[in-house]
Amino acid sequence: MSTTPTDVPRTDRKPRPRLLHGLNWLVVRQHRASMIAVLAMIVLGSIWIVHYRGQMHDLLTAAGWPDKPLAAGEVYPPGYDYAVNALSVLPVVLAVFVGAPLISADQENGTAQLVTTQSVSRRRWLTSKLFWSYLLVIVCATVISAFFTWWWKPYHDLMPHQWFDGPVFDNTGPMLPAFCLFLTAAGITIGLLVRRVLMSMVVTFVFAVAVETVWSPLRQFLGSPRMTSYPLDAEAPSKLDNTWELDRWISDSDGRLFGWGHCTTKMPTEAAHDACIKENGIVDNVVKYLGYDQMSAMQWTGAGFLLLATVALTAFTLWRASRRPL
Repeated sequence: MSTTPTDVPRTDRKPRPRLLHGLNWLVVRQHRASMIAVLAMIVLGSIWIVHYRGQMHDLLTAAGWPDKPLAAGEVYPPGYDYAVNALSVLPVVLAVFVGAPLISADQENGTAQLVTTQSVSRRRWLTSKLFWSYLLVIVCATVISAFFTWWWKPYHDLMPHQWFDGPVFDNTGPMLPAFCLFLTAAGITIGLLVRRVLMSMVVTFVFAVAVETVWSPLRQFLGSPRMTSYPLDAEAPSKLDNTWELDRWISDSDGRLFGWGHCTTKMPTEAAHDACIKENGIVDNVVKYLGYDQMSAMQWTGAGFLLLATVALTAFTLWRASRRPL
C-alpha cells in the first residue's frame, strides 16, 4: 500500500501558544472555579452599581436637583442599601472563600506534599499561589470600589450615610482593596496554621468580623483633629457642615473649657442656667472635628496600615512554609 502525502504526519505544526506556562498555569487551572466566580461577581456588581446610579440620577433630575436644594436622604437612592451591605461583607467573603482554602485545601488533600516533591520548591509554589490570589482580590476590590466611589462622590451631600460612616469610608477610595487584601492574607495565614479547610474558614470568618468590629472606633484616629469656636448663641458656621464632630465644649473669653453640659445638667431652671453662664463668663462653643477634605488622607493612612499588616502576614506565611513541612 502506497503512502500518500496526506498520510504522512505533519511535523511543522507549532503548538498553540499559551499565555501561562508551568507553575502559573497549574495554579490558575487549580483555582479557576474561584477565579471565575470572583470575576462574575465583579461584572455583576459593576452592572448593579451602574444601573442604580442611573436610576438615582433620573430621580434627582425629576426632583429638580441641582437647581432645587435637597436634604440628605430626601430622595433615597434605589439599591443603595443592598450595595453598601454587599460591599461591607466583600472583604469577609474573599477572606473566607479565597484566602482560607488557598493552602489549607492543599494541605488537607495532600496536594501540597505532592507538589513540593517535584522540581518546584515550596516557596516558589506558595509565591505563585499568593500572587494570583492577591491579584484576583486587588482587581475585584479595586473595580467595585471605583464604581461605588463614582456613584457616591458626586451625590455625597444627598446620600444617607456621611463620609465618615463605615459603609462609605471603608468602601471608597483605597480602603476596600486594602481591607480585602489584609483579610485575605489573614485567611491564608490561618489556613496554613489550621491545616483544615472548614475549620480555617470558620476561624477566618470570626477573625474578619472581629477586625471589622474593632476597626470602627479606630477610624477617627486616622486624621488630625481640628478645633474651632463660635459665639454661644450663634448658628454653627458653614465650615462645620459635613464634618465629623469628635467632641464639644463651652469656653470663657480666656479659652478655659467647660463640659458641654456644665451649665445644663446641674441647673434645674433656665434662670439658673443663665446665671451659670454669666458666672463662669462663658461666651463660646468649642468644637473638635474632622473635615470632609481630610477623608482622602485618612483613607490612605488607614490603607497604609492595612497594607503593612498584609506584608507582615505574607512574610510570616512564606517563612513558616519554608521552615516547616506542609
